[in-house]
Amino acid sequence: MSLSVLDWLVLIAYLVGMLWLGVWFRRRSTGSTEEYFASGRRATWWLAGTSMVATTFAADTPLWVNGTVYTQGVAGNWLWWSFLPSGMMTVFLFARLWRRSGLLTDVAFAELRYAGRPAAFLRGFRALYLGLLMNCLILGWVTKAMSGILAVALGVSPGQALALCIFFLIPFTGLYVSLGGLWGVLWTDLVQFVLMMVVVVGVAWAAVDATGGLSALLAKLQQMRSAQGDAAGDVVAFFPDFSAGWTAEMLWTLPALTFLMHIAVQWWAAWYPRAEPGGGGYIAQRIFATRDERHGLLSVLWFNIAHYALRPWPWILTALATVVLYPGLSRAEAEVAYMRVAMDHLPAAARGLLLAGFVAAFSSTVSTHLNWGSSYIVSDFYRRFLRREASEAHYVRVSQLVTVLLVIVTGGVAAQLASVGAGWQFVLEIGAGTGAVYLLRWYWWRINAWSEIVAMVTALLVALLLKFVSPFQGTGALLFAKHVLATVAVTTVAWLAATLLTRPEPQPVLLQFYRRVRPDVRGWQPIAALAGDVSPTCDLGHNLLSWLLGTAMVYATLFGVGKLCLGQPAEGGLLLLSAAVFAALLYRHLSIRLQDMPPRNFTPG
Repeated sequence: MSLSVLDWLVLIAYLVGMLWLGVWFRRRSTGSTEEYFASGRRATWWLAGTSMVATTFAADTPLWVNGTVYTQGVAGNWLWWSFLPSGMMTVFLFARLWRRSGLLTDVAFAELRYAGRPAAFLRGFRALYLGLLMNCLILGWVTKAMSGILAVALGVSPGQALALCIFFLIPFTGLYVSLGGLWGVLWTDLVQFVLMMVVVVGVAWAAVDATGGLSALLAKLQQMRSAQGDAAGDVVAFFPDFSAGWTAEMLWTLPALTFLMHIAVQWWAAWYPRAEPGGGGYIAQRIFATRDERHGLLSVLWFNIAHYALRPWPWILTALATVVLYPGLSRAEAEVAYMRVAMDHLPAAARGLLLAGFVAAFSSTVSTHLNWGSSYIVSDFYRRFLRREASEAHYVRVSQLVTVLLVIVTGGVAAQLASVGAGWQFVLEIGAGTGAVYLLRWYWWRINAWSEIVAMVTALLVALLLKFVSPFQGTGALLFAKHVLATVAVTTVAWLAATLLTRPEPQPVLLQFYRRVRPDVRGWQPIAALAGDVSPTCDLGHNLLSWLLGTAMVYATLFGVGKLCLGQPAEGGLLLLSAAVFAALLYRHLSIRLQDMPPRNFTPG
């Protein structure tokens, strides 16, 4: 496309604003690693929670949703909708425990909960595995998606667009991240989230208007389904078509198997960035950065509401319009068609804002991963194993250098990565089966370091083996579901056996953990009996009820908003009324717990 002077001014203003925020927070963030990586533990819940939402609002997300809805219908979104129960568990069962731990990174949990060489190995291995390998893989596919956006928006070749990302956008983001630390990331995320929401709502409005309005869009979708015959699914349905009945044969076919895998297994069994069972990654980092337990809990609650209930429908409406405007596309073409809709139907004056919005989404994700990844490498590897007695200023300088290293490695990964979708699936497969360990390690004293090590290694080996020697029939989503289920089964058996065949962690370590974190006493009775000075905590049942209410509230809001967007006000209103009832019950139930969380900023020495 041809950018006007106004378009370039919008882009330049955005870039200058982000750099200014990095410089503004430089003095505040460079005093110590706690300031640099955890904002001095002074962030409010709304700032930390919005930063979580902004980080998940990557440049690839609207494209992925567009391709998924185009090829699988609205129900295809269950691949990520199914992670809501896991996210709500983080809110009510784990956020307060993370905040009580006083850690700087979730990887450091290994040497808080476990002891000896296995704990040290686990901490160092996860620091490099997550901070370097997984982090750069995620950044690589996000960069790959952004290069596709730039190629369409600027009318340049894919190679030129990728070079623009690698040699300008990523280094620019790395610059303001290295200057401002987490404070800079939090505030730029807030600006970027608002900007991107304005953009995607504008694109959805223009896309639906191009089809003749919402009523015309729905009518044309119905006509297309009728023309395709009985085999065509309902593209606007929220759930897969189970009209064939729940037979044993059906349960091993698409879409039943994939749907059941998502809602019954994936959310608790699979590790995935931003949806880790029990919390973790940059979600835990934001919890560590909050002022106290109350702000930590509310930050993750706001994240889950915004992430699942408020954001999806502008993307979905654009995707439904794409089905009508550009029929007959492949999955890859359907993903890129999101930008095609924007370019064909947005006013020319809005194109600069569009591009600035996508740069904002890209920068938000990159900035978090650069800061988060460097926190692992510096705090949990360099400081722990290579140089333990240096000044805080030294570690901050090393953190800035590591940020530059991650920028370079990310560019190399993006240049080699062939498929964005393949990256998503591979990350899910190699984390399948590990989730139960991450849930139970807080609530069952018997979990030890070998439980985590065996789970990680087994999941990785099984996932790689199934890539080369698959005993299952099927392709695409069906084969993916079978691989995940097989990996979960083998990994679960392996880590349970490792747990029961190896010794428990030493009592002094378990006692220290129990005193600091105060988990529910029922899974820690042998240790609680030795800690008579600690008042026992019995809140698991209360927290599980909050979890159920919160999950029901968000799903009812998600589907209620969806019904309204799809021209079904009666059903939408009823669902939103149900969501309001769940919210009222949750507020009453949760207020009792929040009263037990006095404001404090606990940071163990």
